[in-house]
Amino acid sequence: MLRGTHQLEKPEVSAQEIAIKLYPIHLCFLNILNQIMKTIKTNRLYLLSLAFLTSITLTMAQNKYTPEPFTPKNSFTSGAEGPAVDKFGNIYAVNFEKQGTIGKITPTGTASLFLELPNGSIGNGIRFDSQGNMLIADYTNHNILKVNMATKQLTVFAHEPGMNQPNDIAIDSKDRLYASDPNWKESTGNLWRIDADGKVTLLEKGMGTANGVEVSPDEKTLYVNESVQRKVWAYDLSKKGEINNKRLLIEFPDFGMDGMRCDQSGNLYITRHGKGTIAIVSPEGKLTKEITMGGKKPSNIAFGGSDGKRIYITLQDTKNIETVLVENPGREWMMHKKK
Repeated sequence: MLRGTHQLEKPEVSAQEIAIKLYPIHLCFLNILNQIMKTIKTNRLYLLSLAFLTSITLTMAQNKYTPEPFTPKNSFTSGAEGPAVDKFGNIYAVNFEKQGTIGKITPTGTASLFLELPNGSIGNGIRFDSQGNMLIADYTNHNILKVNMATKQLTVFAHEPGMNQPNDIAIDSKDRLYASDPNWKESTGNLWRIDADGKVTLLEKGMGTANGVEVSPDEKTLYVNESVQRKVWAYDLSKKGEINNKRLLIEFPDFGMDGMRCDQSGNLYITRHGKGTIAIVSPEGKLTKEITMGGKKPSNIAFGGSDGKRIYITLQDTKNIETVLVENPGREWMMHKKK
């Protein structure tokens, strides 16, 4: 295990991120040069310039969806999970250096211990509410914990002894949480809602191994995946946080699933535990892309970065976080930005 503070030599904004931001400008410049060279008919110069700029443009385009390390390997335990991004762009994840902790990583890659959970609590999913409080699924003590980020004061926000274990959590614009609740031994699970006042409501019982959970950008659909059964379910989600009209979105033929998040366009980014990929699935249930990670056990994902288009992925076999630039900003990142 690594101890203390880890500093990656990483600029405030990576060269890859700068390249992606300049990509449309290069395309525009390429088009202008194309028209100029055709007009003056300087064929050789035109062809050389066209070849040069095309090469740059292709290189920039290829940098999207390319993973790179964000924290060193072994900076977390094999329980690395629950990445979430605060309003300042800091990334938090559970089990930093040892079980029962929360690690904090700045946008420039400096990792440090943020919090050590008391009473044998071990976190899984993390989310931030509209007030900036951190909410943690404490699976060992059947709690949802709340952390005041200014004082680091920790309280029990909700407790439900009937839970197997609160696992992953999603949040909507009304600060309602949706929590998956797997029973790994029996390959079953439940789904819960935790309201903004801490009231806990069982939404569905007798599911498969409920794990990843997420809300659609329009908050009209709730997604839940079942790891062992390899299925992702979609539900109609009412304004009151109630669910109905359960239907299968997609089913995978192999490997498992863990955490998942939506981008602003409604695409689901699903961690494929064991396969080592992030599967991007459209709202219609079509697999549109898979991103191959540096490890085989991605466990969860969060959107962040200066424009919400950078994803951070916890990996349990390499025990670190990797990051990838993608096309669209995250649903939750956009939701918090509007407030």
